[in-house]
Amino acid sequence: MFDLSGKTALVTGATQGIGFEIARLLSENGARVFVAGSSSMEKCVKASEKIKNSTPVVANLLEPDCDETLFKQTGEVDILVLNASIQYKREWNAFTDEEYDIQMTCNLKSSYLLIKKYAEGMKRRGWGRIVTVGSVNQYNQHPELSLYGVTKAAQLKLVQNLAPILAPYGITINNVAPGVVATPRNDEVLSDPDFKKKIEERIPCGFIAGPEDISPAVLLLCSEESRYVTGSDLVIDGGMHLK
Repeated sequence: MFDLSGKTALVTGATQGIGFEIARLLSENGARVFVAGSSSMEKCVKASEKIKNSTPVVANLLEPDCDETLFKQTGEVDILVLNASIQYKREWNAFTDEEYDIQMTCNLKSSYLLIKKYAEGMKRRGWGRIVTVGSVNQYNQHPELSLYGVTKAAQLKLVQNLAPILAPYGITINNVAPGVVATPRNDEVLSDPDFKKKIEERIPCGFIAGPEDISPAVLLLCSEESRYVTGSDLVIDGGMHLK
């Protein structure tokens, strides 16, 4: 099961955290993987060295031609995993115009551009898998992540709108929505034992996830075994959104 031999995958934000673990797992199951980062080729190379059958690529997702920049390095792919995102924590009325634009561009616009670019080849081949990585903040009302939550909710709506359009071409598109995950982004806040305990008390499963708790769901959605799953949102948060 979940054999991706002969398939090519592009994973954005793959130099660390969830994206790295997704890229590693896809590779372990046979895919050739492009490990994409936003600015540092050195970071991409270091990550790629830890993932077999992988190639480092770099593109700034804030640039309007980010899709062309990546495509020139990868060519057509069978699997597109859109994991990269930018998050600012502010009160709802404290975001600068630049912070607003950066989050909207990286978290939403780049997803649209990359899907549009890579879906064409998938359509010609009659097979494709697209997975966007959202967040439990699509549902939760976080006092400092209002704009981040908006971008992730909008990305999910894009997935749901595109699913019936792409399905006749053998392409599925789905979203996964992680909860609290121990990644470099959360290292600082989770280093506070009291804060960590409060978070764990809000999670019915009782613990904070690691990237390895998220990647298997993405593997499923990238496989032939998920051919009848499209337009779905798989929440992976230990039940946090239910409280």
